[in-house]
Amino acid sequence: MEPFKCPYCDTTFPLIHTTYRHWRPSFDTSNNQSYNSTYPTQISLRFYLCPSCKRLSIKASSFGSETGSFDTFLLPNSFAIQFPDYVPESIRNDYSEACAIVNLSPKASATLSRRCLQSIIRDFWGIKENTLYQEISELQTCVSAAQWQVLNALRNLGNIAAHPEADVNLIIDINPDDAVKIIKVIELLIKQWYIERHDQEKLYSEVTSLSDEKCSQKSNPK
Repeated sequence: MEPFKCPYCDTTFPLIHTTYRHWRPSFDTSNNQSYNSTYPTQISLRFYLCPSCKRLSIKASSFGSETGSFDTFLLPNSFAIQFPDYVPESIRNDYSEACAIVNLSPKASATLSRRCLQSIIRDFWGIKENTLYQEISELQTCVSAAQWQVLNALRNLGNIAAHPEADVNLIIDINPDDAVKIIKVIELLIKQWYIERHDQEKLYSEVTSLSDEKCSQKSNPK
């Protein structure tokens, strides 16, 4: 099994007997721990205990004929990363809500991700125009070609999720997997822009202070 990444502290850990439990309860039988396709009410419950922060994550999923198809976190109530406070609260709130409703309403999740993107561009880059299209256009010379392309792709997907087609018979769906991929782009942007900038400024400050300290010692030997 692939290792699990803790949504609370970002620690990645292996799934062993002290960190992982898997149960498959069903209305049809009790305490069954192995999959049985004849149980239409069977669901899957996965428990993850982080060895670093000691917090518990619980994920529920099902593909039973009676329980339907779902795959969602029960604890925490979404897979949202707990970003630090120096990421603006409005961005963190939109991101967390997009994660929380990704299965309940993928279109609404994608729309929130689009709004989150616009907030990031306005806050981090200080670009404020009438439309997100104009704001992304101004970023073309500031980011890589691949990143600029994916920003436009995210904007387009958010528009598809938010606005109905002119032809009412044409339905372009956004499913949970699509919405998760959009969220992953938002996560990457927050990490690359906010977190990397913070870590860089912190390291630069520490090294500058270290240099000042050593130079002072050199100028004023005991």
